[in-house]
Amino acid sequence: MKKSSAIIFLAAALLFAAGCQPEYVLPTAQRQGITSLVAYFAFGDYEGQEIGRLEIDDPEATRYVIPIPWYFPENSDDITTPYLLKMRVRASLEANCKIEPPLTVLDLTEENHFTYTDATGASRDIVITGERVRSSKCEIVSFMTKRPPLSGIVDKDKRIVSLVTANDLSVAEATVTLSAHATISPDPGEPHNYNDGFTFTVTADDGKTTADYTVVKNIPEKINYGVSSTSAEKLFNMDPSTGMGLPGYKEAVNVSLGVLDSYLIVNLGNGSTPRYYNKIIATYEGEIKLGSAVPTGAIASDEQDHLLICNLAGPGETFNIWKTSSVGEAPQLFYTMPNDQDLQLGLEMKVIGDVDEEAAISVTFPGLAGVTTSSRFLSLHVVGGEVVSSEIKDVSASGFAWGSGPANSTCLPAAAPDNAEGWYSCVYSENALTWFKPDLSVGKQLNGYGDGTDDVSGGGTYVDSNTDPNNLDTKCFNNARYLALFVSNHFPKWWPGPQLYVFDVTSGAPGGDNIWNSPSLVFSQPYMYDQQYNTGAQDGNGACGDVILAPSADGYMLYIYYYDHYSQMLGGWSLDCIKK
Repeated sequence: MKKSSAIIFLAAALLFAAGCQPEYVLPTAQRQGITSLVAYFAFGDYEGQEIGRLEIDDPEATRYVIPIPWYFPENSDDITTPYLLKMRVRASLEANCKIEPPLTVLDLTEENHFTYTDATGASRDIVITGERVRSSKCEIVSFMTKRPPLSGIVDKDKRIVSLVTANDLSVAEATVTLSAHATISPDPGEPHNYNDGFTFTVTADDGKTTADYTVVKNIPEKINYGVSSTSAEKLFNMDPSTGMGLPGYKEAVNVSLGVLDSYLIVNLGNGSTPRYYNKIIATYEGEIKLGSAVPTGAIASDEQDHLLICNLAGPGETFNIWKTSSVGEAPQLFYTMPNDQDLQLGLEMKVIGDVDEEAAISVTFPGLAGVTTSSRFLSLHVVGGEVVSSEIKDVSASGFAWGSGPANSTCLPAAAPDNAEGWYSCVYSENALTWFKPDLSVGKQLNGYGDGTDDVSGGGTYVDSNTDPNNLDTKCFNNARYLALFVSNHFPKWWPGPQLYVFDVTSGAPGGDNIWNSPSLVFSQPYMYDQQYNTGAQDGNGACGDVILAPSADGYMLYIYYYDHYSQMLGGWSLDCIKK
């Protein structure tokens, strides 16, 4: 984004702050009038967050009713009634139009009267109010049979749930995840015959909107390569402290993510037991069984539902990696070695492949604050479920280095499970996505400067002081290899927001010269302004984050999860390879 874009963004922010002034804004449509009304929380945990929006099509309307969801967050049971009494409302107006008196904090249970004046000077009385509305969403989000344990593949367009198996499903029970507050009939927890198809009816919370889904034993056809670029679907974007019970941004943690079966695992890196959440809707499910594992380092997960946990080992201490395939089974020791280096080991860990077959694991040595940087990482190669090689790699000859963790460190995910095609990295000081060839020389760099005004992720001129482009992960999926880069915010109070990019790196290096318009991009969220995040964070300890790519074990879905602790943003997306 050019500097002029930054100026527009800042001007818009200043206009929002000046809530007591008449609203004169630049044109947003090709007609005169009010184009939208947006309601924001005026108090409480979600203060400043958007809750309701009314898009306006009738230029002659005189009464505007802003729809407010019945519950907030959507998946909670928290009703929004108390908030309607004090809602901050903002209007988007055409040039030279105004609303008087100025919009500030309104009681949306009442009819609020204003005078609207258009660009010609003509005026009319208008009313702004609100109304709580129940959701009309009625989707099956996930579907799992209990015996045998199968995860259904949900085609929301065709409303078909495919159970990929050759087993007899004439008597099978299931658990489902639905749109928030929706209901399903008949009860999937009762035995049903899915061999020839069985139909469920999902009814939305509004009690009127319905959808019929057919669950059947089936093998959906895949596209030949990679993900379908049109299949991207947002799963959730949550404030982890208010929506998920995780620490606020001022708490010093080192977050890392893993995925195991139906769950998203969150590790805080402070020795506390990792928690697991429904990977589709982010509801809390519990704490994993930890056994003797010590989660003071990072967690990571491979492509076949195995979770790795490591400790943070200081110089002279023993470094361990534990492995588990279930949140309810205690992890077993997978690999151990003495740390004979002068730096800690275990702050960041990444894996690509299947640790029961072949995989590459990389673990970072972070720098030591105020003392030294680091250019070293541990590279492990797994074959047949055993570590067959262990090497400490050093990229200092390339001039590449990183600082102390978690904010100034990095990770170096391998390019392929055979551990023979190099590694990727991106750090705060370099501000360039780098591919290291197997000999550790720099094979390719994608910078973010372009014409000299753009940052590492196309987000503005403040990248050097505002962002941490050091969260990466790699995975294989449907004959392709992908690299995810998540740019977290070091100072959320300043623009830009967090940014997410996924590249096709099957050929090794991503194409192009810069990150934000590389021809290798298959999915991106370069400006996450439409996502709620903590724009007021300052003077905290939480400048850390993580990103993970998580292929489903059945090979149909690719999930992407990200966590920006300082911005208080934890979210997920899904893509698939189903031929439609």
